[in-house]
Parts: sequence; structure tokens; C-alpha cells
Amino acid sequence: MEEAVADCAAALGAVTDRDWKGAKAGRLEWDCRKTAEHIASDLIAYAAQLAGRAQDAYTPFGFGLDADTDNTGALQVITTTGALLAAAVRTTPRPVRAFHPFPFRHANREGFAAMGVAEVLLHTHDIAEGLGIPYEPPADLAAFVLTRIFPRVRPGRAPWPTLLWATGRGDLPGREPVTAWKWSNNPVLDADRLVLEGVTPATAADLSLAGDGGFEWVGGAAAEGTREGAGIMVKQYEEGAFHPEWGMYVLVRREDDRAVGAMGFHGAPDADGRVEIGYDLVPGARGHGYATEALRTLSHWALEQDGVRTVVAVVERENAPSRRVVDRAGFTRAGEDAGRIVYEFRG
Repeated sequence: MEEAVADCAAALGAVTDRDWKGAKAGRLEWDCRKTAEHIASDLIAYAAQLAGRAQDAYTPFGFGLDADTDNTGALQVITTTGALLAAAVRTTPRPVRAFHPFPFRHANREGFAAMGVAEVLLHTHDIAEGLGIPYEPPADLAAFVLTRIFPRVRPGRAPWPTLLWATGRGDLPGREPVTAWKWSNNPVLDADRLVLEGVTPATAADLSLAGDGGFEWVGGAAAEGTREGAGIMVKQYEEGAFHPEWGMYVLVRREDDRAVGAMGFHGAPDADGRVEIGYDLVPGARGHGYATEALRTLSHWALEQDGVRTVVAVVERENAPSRRVVDRAGFTRAGEDAGRIVYEFRG
């Protein structure tokens, strides 16, 4: 967050002598001064959401620059509100979520950080375009935004032009112009003893490379099946076929915020309304009913989505523990092929 704000201040600090009120900010309807005020407003609003743990709506307060604030002062306010958001992100516990409308009505600290960075980068671009100066932020900042809150956007050759295209601010060869867009925080489902946290492309990439994905795992590390599944998700993201709701969920224990395994879909539902599900627990978390609890939660959620009629689980015949999991979760045996048993769960 601080890096994004510092980059904004460096770029726009060179043109504080210009008439910001008289220049339209890029393709926006606002002038450059109003756009700068908007950046600061969003940063303080996001900080308030996290600090106040708002759950149902935005924290009800107003924000505005004093009428006599000059352009240098506006940049100072952006720097200050950025520091407040950064502090809120650093001090908010990992599992905390606060209200944000897009698209699942909540975001965690990483989501708010990504949204804050997006506001700074994109609107600094708008102001720079309106004032006729070049601007390009560090590539890692644009990549941070894309891999956290733009999971459906297929990566391009460079992250900054891709982010501009994804938000209707630029063109990419071979892709249709974007006329409407919104970012997407990761989905989260609540079970009894567990929270099922949807995996972002950034988390998937880290898990696939033997990282922890930002989680503390029972036993110290994710299971091999989780890493393999994360690698599949990375490939889907690179191909532009990543669907956050129909990807992987890390199973996090409420009592101590430790991850016990992962569960997820092999992809979006097919034309017949069928979706396949798989799961994997770390050895130290097995035998406690976590897989059954998560499978019930995720399967019921899936059947509540439009067009979904059947959740499928395929289990090796020799895997007796996994067969007991699907039985307890309410699945019924539907067939067998090459030593694998097919189970189905229907509404």
C-alpha cells in the first residue's frame, strides 16, 4: 500500500502547479481534483471497514477535502489515508472479514489491500492522462491487484497493460474492449467448525510452489493433493478459465485458525448441471469429521446455484476412509469404472 501511494505522490507531485479542477481525469466524468479526493476517500473508507469490523454496510461517515486544500495538500491527504489503510491491514487478524459489496459482501485484509492499491494505481493513471503526463507503476503492484481481485482475467504479457484493459482503460491485442467490469474478492463459506476460504490465483501459485499460501497448516504444510490441485488452478488462471466459486477452498479450523486441508471443484458445472468435487486433508487432521462437514457445506452450496443439479465425487475403491466421508455426507453410489466408484449428491 505504501509503495503504491508513494508512486502516486512521486508521479503527481511533479504537476501540482497545474489546474487539476480544469482537467478531466482520463475517461472519467470527474476532474483531476475530484479524482484525487476520491482516492483518499476510498482509502480511508477501506481502513474504516477493517478497523471497525463492519459487517453489513459501509461505515456511515463522510469525507472531503477542505475547500482551500491545494494540490500538494491533496497528495498529502492521499499519503495519510494510505498509511491508515496500511496500518489497518497490518493490524487486522488474518481471518477477519469486513463488508464490501463485490461480489460476496465481504473481503479480508488482503482483499482490502488489493482494492486500495487498485484505486491508487488506476486513478493516478486517470489523473496523469488528464494532465498529459506519462505514468506506469511498478509491475509487481499491478500483478498484486490482478492475482487477488481479478481472478477471471487471463494474464497478459505485462500486468499493467492487462489491468488497464480489464478496467476499460486500454486495449490488448486479440481481446475485445472492456465496457463493464468489477473486481472479485474470494468466496468464503461458513460451516460448523470450519471456514471454507476460496483460493485466489496468488494463493494457488504459492501453494503449488511448496509455500503455505498464507495459512498456518496443521502438521506444518499442505498435503500433496492440495498442492497438485493448486497447480491445476494456476493453469486455469493462465488460460483465463479460472472461476473463483468453482475452484479450491482451504478448510480452516475456527478454534485456532489453522488449515486442515482443501476441497474444491474440478471446474465450473457442465451443460448437464454436473460438477465434480474433490478433497484432501493433512494427515494430522484426519478422523475428526472435517472432510464430511466441509463436503456437506460445499455440496449444499453448489446445489443452490443456478443450473446445478448434481455434485459428483469419484473415489478409489481401495480408499475406504474417503468412501465413508461421501457416505456420511449424503452421497449415493452411482456407478463404478476402472476401480473407481462414482458417487452423486442431488438436491
